[in-house]
Amino acid sequence: MRGSSDGTTINLINPYDGTVSNVIPAATASDANDAVLAARGAFSAGTWSDISAAARGRALLRLAELVERDAAGLGALDTADNGKILRETTKQAQLSASTYRYYAGWADKNHGAVIPLESTDLLDYMTYEPYGVCVLLVAWNSPLQLLANKLAPALAAGNTVVIKPSENASSSVLAMAPLFAEAGFPDGVVNIITGSGGVSGDALVRHPDVDLISLTGGGATGRKILQACSGRVVKVLLELGGKSPQIIFPDAPWEEAVNGVLAGIFAAAGQTCIAGSRVFVHESIFDAFVQDLQTRASAIRLGDPMSSETDMGPLANRAHFDRVVSILERAMAAGASTAGGAGGPAPEIGALFVRPTILLNTDLSDEVVCEEVFGPVVVVHPFVTEEEVVKLSNDSSFGLAAGVWTSDLRRGLRMAKALEVGNVWVNTYRHLAPAAPFGGVKQSGNGRERGLEGLREYVRSKNVMISTKPRNDDPFTVRT
Repeated sequence: MRGSSDGTTINLINPYDGTVSNVIPAATASDANDAVLAARGAFSAGTWSDISAAARGRALLRLAELVERDAAGLGALDTADNGKILRETTKQAQLSASTYRYYAGWADKNHGAVIPLESTDLLDYMTYEPYGVCVLLVAWNSPLQLLANKLAPALAAGNTVVIKPSENASSSVLAMAPLFAEAGFPDGVVNIITGSGGVSGDALVRHPDVDLISLTGGGATGRKILQACSGRVVKVLLELGGKSPQIIFPDAPWEEAVNGVLAGIFAAAGQTCIAGSRVFVHESIFDAFVQDLQTRASAIRLGDPMSSETDMGPLANRAHFDRVVSILERAMAAGASTAGGAGGPAPEIGALFVRPTILLNTDLSDEVVCEEVFGPVVVVHPFVTEEEVVKLSNDSSFGLAAGVWTSDLRRGLRMAKALEVGNVWVNTYRHLAPAAPFGGVKQSGNGRERGLEGLREYVRSKNVMISTKPRNDDPFTVRT
């Protein structure tokens, strides 16, 4: 971990009670430069990339064990920073451990291939090599899990890294620092720097010695990074937002579909890129489904995210709360209504709480339908035909995920093919696994995380061609 050379700090605020959850260094551009140079030094010296792949795998396995050991404490740090309920942040810590373990297995299997050519006098083969120094930018909503998605494949491939967590939720990532040393990672391989995106983050993405940048965050931030990198050649991976549809057909497994919609939008208080924030329900079951959904949503318990009795915590910070509430207010002013008359802010619970909100009667061009809210707000619309709902679902600038609920396997397969997204769940939702590739299309980003595809993002291929002929012909000899 690297501190701030000028001694300035940032207070992290617990969104549940407003207390200071941690004080972190506000790193400067000079500090960012030092972190990149440390990573470059470790890479260039062969400290990490040139050790055996099996040794890298063993270090990642040890890291997985340590994260698993400390999962409860790491999860509690995230809860204190961003307000997500403890049982979810603890599960995310455990999932991150599984991700390190998964990529530990890939470390010594990242082999290339011998490529047969037409000429028998040429031997051609391809290898995969690490990029070098990777900057990993992690959002505030799921720091441990989002970090693992990037860090595990980056290290397995032999890269060195500089990690920059959000200035709103850095505690769990900082707590990882001693675990890297304990797991046996050499100095300079993993560097953590905190501070604002506009200072330390900007310095990192503009640094000429950075070879790859991976961001999980908002679309505006992603576009700024692309602009900042436009003058040089550097790989940029973007995992951005979503406006994911969930589609409920008449033959859907009813209880599972209700549970899937609830989990898709109200888990994490809707503060997830894969939130199923647009729900399309077949008109024949629309009223009954909305009624069940509202009944279940009204039973969600808001409160202290550290309590096992709580189902949903507050929004992560004041600025984000104000944005969500303002979007809701504009939607209501435009004619939307709430199912059961419920929803909106819940000041009696706490300053940053928003109740589960189900919006009806919205226009499909409304802001709340088209833009990512990132809160516990879902819009529900009826549909009639399969063709209609495909068009409605794809009518979005985003393309991250979608859910399909039906008992007809053929329909599920048709929908999976027709939906313009990177991830489709059929009769489940928001289920993640280290081996399953994840990523979006359109304004939801580029590249993939998790799975073999995630590993391939952190390597580049090199082709080697060797002539086996005893002698080469003179290309300028003219023969008749």
